[in-house]
Amino acid sequence: MSITSFWSMYDAVQPLILKNSFQMNEVWNGVVMAMDNVFALILLPLFGIWSDRTNTRFGKRMPFIAVGTLIAAFAMFFMPYFDNSRNLVMFLISTGIVLLAMSFYRTPAVALMPDITPRELRSKGNAVIMLMGTVGAIYAMVVIRLLVKDVEGGTPNYMPLFLSIIIFMIVSTVALILTVPENKWAKEAKEADKGKEDEEENKNAGKKLPKDKLKSLIFILLSVFFWYMSYNAINSAFSRYSTQVLNLKNGDYASYMLIATIAAVISYLPIGIISSKLGRKKVIVAGVIGLAASFFACTFVTGGGWLLRILFATVGISWGAINVNSFPMAVEIASDGDEGRYTGYYYTFSMAAQVLTPILSGVFLQYVSYRSLFPYGVVFAVFALITMLNVKHGDVVTGSKKSLLEHLDVDS
Repeated sequence: MSITSFWSMYDAVQPLILKNSFQMNEVWNGVVMAMDNVFALILLPLFGIWSDRTNTRFGKRMPFIAVGTLIAAFAMFFMPYFDNSRNLVMFLISTGIVLLAMSFYRTPAVALMPDITPRELRSKGNAVIMLMGTVGAIYAMVVIRLLVKDVEGGTPNYMPLFLSIIIFMIVSTVALILTVPENKWAKEAKEADKGKEDEEENKNAGKKLPKDKLKSLIFILLSVFFWYMSYNAINSAFSRYSTQVLNLKNGDYASYMLIATIAAVISYLPIGIISSKLGRKKVIVAGVIGLAASFFACTFVTGGGWLLRILFATVGISWGAINVNSFPMAVEIASDGDEGRYTGYYYTFSMAAQVLTPILSGVFLQYVSYRSLFPYGVVFAVFALITMLNVKHGDVVTGSKKSLLEHLDVDS
């Protein structure tokens, strides 16, 4: 919840600070916005391995979470401080420290849940994580709307906003530390899983995929790359687009992003149920078409209002349809015992897109027009549709899951 609150706030206001306070052009703005994903590609596996090999009386993951949150919260304070004093060098240094700190504990935080949760409860556990993450995103959008006020002839003071996120993160982490005895629960989870593991689980690990399955894997990974290229361009640039094209004021852009977030989480459960009946591929294809159609319609919207709210709700539902199914579909193609490797493939393609798309979309914003943003999203959504239609494997119709909560077990 605390991690998602930070990233939601960061993606929304950081581009505005770079543009309005430091007059950074769209290309360099995109470069800075891509840096967190560059850090993620390089550092997340390293910190994950480090935490795997850590053993303290506080646990394997808790020290990373506590230290990472503390450093991130401390450095975050200086971001609005150096924004207000217009010190670009120190602003970028403090931003870099925050991004490094967030990378430091991102993988350990993700690994904590499966460490302390018996296997049969992990689907429900991940569903709870998704719900808590949504709460964090909603909190960030609400405080942006309440605390960001335009200043005539100047730029907003983001210090109250950053302080609210800092406090939220610290309180959340303290609550985690006080209520989760990692070592005790990890031991109990391990004991609960004894004798339940399938001895044949890894019998096919490392074997080559048949050509038809390999083709499907390539096409679904390309689809992942293309829809992240589409969606994340809008997500990272909409706050700037809203002020330049839609003339929105006082953090109004957060209201539309909030609508998309709420629509997505409301849709997870029905989409999960529909997917179990109709199959993953059909629902993903519908989601990609909805994404392309919504972005196309947004191209012609000239201001805020109910039409834009409806379109952003459609974007949220469409993105939910994709997210509920894409990761399970990719891993379904994996041989037994190779799920970890295929998870790595999935995140490599999604993170690569998130590194590239802020920069590439920034080139179009800078040298073509701000109005190129939504057509850019449409083009890559169409690419994703084309590649997704060529996927022939990984589609499983499962029927109802054991618990309605498990339909919320999706990729974050």
